[in-house]
Amino acid sequence: MGRVHNDRVSLDQRTWSIAELAAEYDVTLRTIRFYEDRGLLTPERRGTVRVYHSRDRVRLGLILRGKRLGFSLDEIATIVDMYDAEPGEEGQLAYLLDQITVRRAELEQRRRDIDETLRELAEVERRCHADLTKLRQHQ
Repeated sequence: MGRVHNDRVSLDQRTWSIAELAAEYDVTLRTIRFYEDRGLLTPERRGTVRVYHSRDRVRLGLILRGKRLGFSLDEIATIVDMYDAEPGEEGQLAYLLDQITVRRAELEQRRRDIDETLRELAEVERRCHADLTKLRQHQ
């Protein structure tokens, strides 16, 4: 049992360089610095070297997941910042669920718009083929 505890402590104490995080998450150094400038990541500074702790690593993963899901950086910041503040994880999850509902509705509307556009394109394509066939028959 002590070993598990020691492993957990060593993981909590582990640090990463900006290059290691960039490689792990397949992002550029500039991307990570951008998130720092926005206050989403707060690495420790040792001279000119950035030292990232587990908290930064987790936050970077959450930021990138949020981007993949289509959330804005402001929405991501709210969600990620709630993890550290009261009401903590419960509030974060409730907010995230609300945002997921909104995002899902936006995506479903976009899907309906795309489906409608595809139907319209198919109709235009059908008419073009019919008109082209008529033109070729009269030549």
